[in-house]
Amino acid sequence: MAPVDVRPATAADVDTVLAVVAEAFGPEEGPTVARLVEALAEAHHVRASLVAEVDGQVVGHVQLSRSWVDAARELVEVLVLSPLSVAPAWHGRGIGTALLTAAVAEARRLGAPVVFLEGDPAFYGPRGWAPAGTLGFTRPSVRIPEAAFQAVVLEGREDWMTGALVYCDPFWALDCVGLR
Repeated sequence: MAPVDVRPATAADVDTVLAVVAEAFGPEEGPTVARLVEALAEAHHVRASLVAEVDGQVVGHVQLSRSWVDAARELVEVLVLSPLSVAPAWHGRGIGTALLTAAVAEARRLGAPVVFLEGDPAFYGPRGWAPAGTLGFTRPSVRIPEAAFQAVVLEGREDWMTGALVYCDPFWALDCVGLR
């Protein structure tokens, strides 16, 4: 397999990204998750959008959007990694791992103190993610299984930055909260 190139998404990538997201999440959830990608951009919550290419073909996408931790001292802007999408024909080839690595590097570059996601701990745990509850954070919804609520703590986090994760509006408006 040719090497995976992860780069910032451009305006020219929008239709391809939406197609990859829809395909990755399947016919039932794909259209809603693709709409989430659009809604986060329209609401100006996206802080980074990255694509994975192999031989010039976009085969994956990851997005980092702003949300907040409701800490006792003040609201803390954090990032939520969602969605992470890899076209099904490209599963098992390291595309998701490459996107995760690039997204965490980008979050670090942006100065985020913490990045959160909802996902399978068997996949994310070996890639550096930890149960967010053990780090002092509370799930934004009871529909998120405790084990699936995960985070990566970065250099900018201070000890007082704990509390409930508060998703930005598009997650709620499209009911994209909690694993299905």
